[in-house]
Amino acid sequence: MFRKGMVLLAFLAGTGFAAEDARQLAKMPPAAEANLREEMRANLLNLNEIISLTVAGKLKEAGELAEKELGQTAMGKNRALPVDARPGANMPPAMHELGLEGHKTASAFAAIAATGDREKALAALPTLSGSCVGCHYSYRIR
Repeated sequence: MFRKGMVLLAFLAGTGFAAEDARQLAKMPPAAEANLREEMRANLLNLNEIISLTVAGKLKEAGELAEKELGQTAMGKNRALPVDARPGANMPPAMHELGLEGHKTASAFAAIAATGDREKALAALPTLSGSCVGCHYSYRIR
């Protein structure tokens, strides 16, 4: 798998794809950018753990993690920071809306996982990760 991924990256780099980035630049103060990058890396780890737990049939744990770390419960983590350090306060409105929708999607996944229905939880995973993909595909900070 790793080798195939490297071949794909080499191909894309050779096509000029890597040089062209049509995503909208979301300019932020350095502190907000740093906090957003840290938060996104943590979200990626949490998403991976949620997927792993769901596949393993540990739906209760997957749902609890989704809600706590990605869901609506996780909103406002940066509220106590100065405004120039808050990612959400410095995002374009449409990007911020995508972020809010991502939190709602994570809470919806958590509710599905809480039912214990593994098939429905597995079916909801692409929607959960799709929220992340939609934002990352549309926006960049560098």
